[in-house]
Parts: sequence; structure tokens; C-alpha cells
Amino acid sequence: MIGSPRVHHRLTDSTNQRAKELADRGAPHGTVVTAGEQTAGRGRQGRSWVAPPGAAVLMSAVMRDLDSMSMLPLGAALAVCDAAEACAPVRCAIKWPNDVWIEGRKLSGILVEGRPAAGWAVVGIGLNVLTREDEFPPELRETATSLAAAGGDAGVGEALDALVAGLDRWLDAPAAEILGAWRERDALHGRTIRWGDGEGVAAGIDDSGSLLVDTDAGRLALGAGEVHLRRIV
Repeated sequence: MIGSPRVHHRLTDSTNQRAKELADRGAPHGTVVTAGEQTAGRGRQGRSWVAPPGAAVLMSAVMRDLDSMSMLPLGAALAVCDAAEACAPVRCAIKWPNDVWIEGRKLSGILVEGRPAAGWAVVGIGLNVLTREDEFPPELRETATSLAAAGGDAGVGEALDALVAGLDRWLDAPAAEILGAWRERDALHGRTIRWGDGEGVAAGIDDSGSLLVDTDAGRLALGAGEVHLRRIV
């Protein structure tokens, strides 16, 4: 069961860092670390994750001995979608592999780290709950959102409970169920994207969770990395 035991910090550097330390010391499957505020929250691609104190769900969960660690990023994104839709009148989509969007704006970030050889991983999630639009950094105000900004009235505690319930549902679900549900929320399918010096049309994901892209040279499968929607001017 996800959420027990739970360790809460009023202030910490990174819930993922604290959870990895607990996992190294043998913390059981489902151990959760939460925080009211982070000083060094991290997202994918080395980015920072910033949220006003007490305005977001900041949590990391220890996962052990799952059938497929490769499905964790996709399952975590589905859990966030379930939680958001339980707390606000929204419909979520997922930008591959696991950025959760509401109407094209990022609601949540997910970072999975771990030691597969040791049989554990940590799933870190930042979910914007109460942040007002003017509280986001200026460079994010056009691209980020929160449950409150999307019309929700849930508090952080309620959102955390909904997220834990979603994680219980999805993080050990069969791969076929995860893939099917994720494909229904695919925000990129049919859209022109770019990565590095490449460009193509997103064509869904394969059974390993890799992004399929149709290019002039044929269909490619991209591993977890950075893709962007092509800007139309």
C-alpha cells in the first residue's frame, strides 16, 4: 500500500533525496516522503521544481520489486490525472512521457530515480494545487497551472489523498492497462514535434513506452528525453 509509513518535513531540500536515503536503508515498498516546502526540488532534464510554501503536493514514494519498473513514469502520470480530475473540473492530458497538462499548461512534474539492480525506485511528484497565476515565476505564467487556477477548490491534503489513491491504483497495474489508459490521454499524438536536430509527427507510444515519431526517413522510437511542440509562426 502506498502512503505507509509516511515521513513529513516542513522544509527539506528534496523529497526524492530523502526517499532515496530511506530506500538505501531498507524502507519498505510504499514509504512516502512529503514536504511543505523544498529548497532544491528537481524535475526532469536537471530542471528545478519551484512551488510557494504550502501550495503544492511535494511527495516521493519508494517502490520495490515491481514487475515492470519501466512503466513507473507512465503509471505515475495516470495517477496524477486521476487525482486532478477528482479535485477539479478538468480533463488532463499527458505530454510524453509524464508531464500532466490541463489545456496545454503544465500541472505536474514527475521524476523517477532509483537502483533497478537493488530492486527499488523512487517516484517524485510535484503537483500544483493552490498556486495563483501571479505566483508562478514570470517565465512560467503562460505555461504552468494549478488545480486552483483551473477552478478546483481542494486543499493540499485532499489532493495528496487523491494522489496516493491514484498511485495505489496505477503503479503496479498490468502494463497493458497502463499503456491503454496513457494512450487515451496522449497530448502529442498527431502533432509536429522536434527534438535535438530532428522533427516529425508524434504517432503514439510503443509497448515499452517509447515515443513513436513519423519522419521523412520513416518511423522512429525515441527513449525518454526532451521533445517540444513545433512553434507555428
